[in-house]
Amino acid sequence: MGHAPVDDPVASPDGRRLTFRRLVGLDRSGPPPPQTLPGEPLRVWTIPNAIGFIRLALIPVFLVLAYSSESGTDALPAIIYAVIAWSDYADGIAARVTGQYSRFGALLDPIVDRLLVISGVVVCWSFELLPRWLLAIMIAREIFMLVAGQLALRRGITLQINWAGRWGVWPTMSAIFFGLCGLKTLGTILLVAGVTLSIIATVQYGQRIMSQLGESEPST
Repeated sequence: MGHAPVDDPVASPDGRRLTFRRLVGLDRSGPPPPQTLPGEPLRVWTIPNAIGFIRLALIPVFLVLAYSSESGTDALPAIIYAVIAWSDYADGIAARVTGQYSRFGALLDPIVDRLLVISGVVVCWSFELLPRWLLAIMIAREIFMLVAGQLALRRGITLQINWAGRWGVWPTMSAIFFGLCGLKTLGTILLVAGVTLSIIATVQYGQRIMSQLGESEPST
């Protein structure tokens, strides 16, 4: 009988080595799980997707509580925002532990993240918890990515998150959280970092789109 490798104490249901780095999402090497690719069944009813639905349902709760406060910096909406943001790790860990990857989850997760950021930006703009010019750049970038993403899909180009886009998420979400806590200076510093990384990511997305469009054009 064979033995598992010493550095591979846990085997994930999808057959990949479930090291600590892969479990927590630090190691994203290798191709995406085949269950998440276009054309695969949606598989809506999974444990990771249940976590995603809970995150989605909490966003309107956050908005109602935030706008019920006088300054936008009450503790409860800030806590709910943090719970929604940090539980993004929970559905990823659940998917890696159970192997319940799905096409629906691959579509739902970025939508929830984007809605959460937009909701936080709206609250921070309304109560001026963070510099509005930085928030305006974020909004412009989101609109650009929405349009570019639709154009890419029509051309058959699938955009996968790049390193700058991945690393830019947490400074941005943390900036909004600290803004909701009334820590404007700290939030502004983190927001500058997040916006900078998001701009780098946008440039990389644009380069990928142009490269794939060039490859798809027939040679003369």
